[in-house]
Amino acid sequence: MNTIILDFDGTIADTRSLIVKTMQQTIAKLGLPARTDDQCAEMIGLPLRQSFADLIPMDDATADECDKTYREFFAINNKPGLVRTFPNVKETIEEMYAMGIIIAIASSRGRDTLITFLDEMGLSRYVSHVVSAQDVENAKPAPDMVQAVLAHTESNLSDVLVVGDTVFDIDMGINAGVKTCGVTYGNGKEEELQAADYIIDDFRQLLDIV
Repeated sequence: MNTIILDFDGTIADTRSLIVKTMQQTIAKLGLPARTDDQCAEMIGLPLRQSFADLIPMDDATADECDKTYREFFAINNKPGLVRTFPNVKETIEEMYAMGIIIAIASSRGRDTLITFLDEMGLSRYVSHVVSAQDVENAKPAPDMVQAVLAHTESNLSDVLVVGDTVFDIDMGINAGVKTCGVTYGNGKEEELQAADYIIDDFRQLLDIV
């Protein structure tokens, strides 16, 4: 593999508690039907507006209000240093970078917070390309994010690996015609990752694949 395309939430960083808390605050403020932690977590990986629309039946105006309200709460809840990388993530990314592997990020998160997180975690210097939900017409599981990365790298499809914690990530890679790797420690369920070419329990295991 010479190009690794990484998801962020649930793959690089443990954002579950922050996201779930913010979603539930949004739901409560807007008087929408309550949802459990697990129900909210199942939406992680989708674009923000879609995550609410899939979680609770609603019209477009309400979905827009959810998006706006969530961002307001997120700005309050997201304290510096609150979100941390999973074990062995930074060290493994450093090793892959030293090996000459192109490292890209494909995330349904907005570009502003994505860039901020990467900077805070000291990962920006290793990442060649960042593709956010705002940068493509079609979100995961469509192949657009992978195609956006490949437009810059011109990598052969057989040399590209998409790594993620949810079925949205795996399906994105499959739809793009590249290899995929599911991580079991994130927000998705292991049984949903079975279509992946590889499944790992520790981020460092990527070194055995590449």
